[in-house]
Amino acid sequence: MASEDVKTSESAVSTIVNLAEEAKLAREGVKAPSYAILSICKSLVAGGVAGGLSRTAVAPLERLKILLQVQNPHSIEYNGTVQGLKYIWRTEGFRGLFKGNGTNCARIVPNSAVKFFSYEQASKGILYLYQQQTGNEDAQLTPLLRLGAGACAGIIAMSATYPMDMVRDRLTVQTDSSPYQYRGMFHALSTVLRQEGPRALHKGWLPSVIGVIPYVGLNFAVYESLKDWLIKNKQFGFAEDSELSVTTRLACGAAAGTVGQTVAYPLDVIRRRMEMVGWKDAASVVTGDGRNKAPLEYTGMIDAFRKTVRHEGFGALYKGLVPNSVKVVPSIAIAFVTYEVVKDILGVEIRISD
Repeated sequence: MASEDVKTSESAVSTIVNLAEEAKLAREGVKAPSYAILSICKSLVAGGVAGGLSRTAVAPLERLKILLQVQNPHSIEYNGTVQGLKYIWRTEGFRGLFKGNGTNCARIVPNSAVKFFSYEQASKGILYLYQQQTGNEDAQLTPLLRLGAGACAGIIAMSATYPMDMVRDRLTVQTDSSPYQYRGMFHALSTVLRQEGPRALHKGWLPSVIGVIPYVGLNFAVYESLKDWLIKNKQFGFAEDSELSVTTRLACGAAAGTVGQTVAYPLDVIRRRMEMVGWKDAASVVTGDGRNKAPLEYTGMIDAFRKTVRHEGFGALYKGLVPNSVKVVPSIAIAFVTYEVVKDILGVEIRISD
């Protein structure tokens, strides 16, 4: 027993010493493997919480936006933001406002986690290459380089979670009048896979990736550049001790979201419509003859653009823009601020702008 106690004591001392060494390494800027892994996990958790919270806060507007994007122009049910929300409430009740949000969170949590983490890693890599190229070790990321890092993060996150995004949109569009009902995310995934094949899970991927480059890229670039500018221009009184208030960061996030979504919105409409192709039992989606049967068939992204403009006019590329604008401003703002706040709570020293 004595020898076991001695071994236990030695083990405890060894553990304390190891923890102390890791803490020392962390303070000195040298990350031990376990510390680095823990930091990565914390960063991923912060990104996931930010995504889930921000998307749930605007779930009713998210659903209405998608319904407006894909509804049949000859059978209008959702006509504007307020009327659309009232119609959903009247026909489907409170739960109808959040239909598809569970699947959306199941998608957005890993998507947001990967996106924020990928942005941090891409920023570090691009900054290192930029410093090597210029020979200036004190060089900082320019807005253009931040745009590139954001684009990389958006492509990685979108590609990693796209099948979940595709079935989320179908669950969101599904109404009580839909002839066939998906029972949930996994049922939708298995049904699409069985009835339409593996490629169906990636319908609309190309316009999504093309759209995510300016959208996510501009989100990060505008947000980070605005923060840096406000901190450097202290005469405006927004920064105290190189820190911005939560309100100011929310405003920066709102500006970033507005710029990004305005540029990328037409591609978002096209990818939603391409995701509906092949869904024979959809209700209230775009058709060629005005009747509620199968959606228009698109051979690709260019064909979808051409048919949308020909049948409905150029304005169709901006259907749902109003609820999306109302949604995206608080959504992006909440996501950025939540990410930084959660990282502060978890004790992660590095922020997305470091």
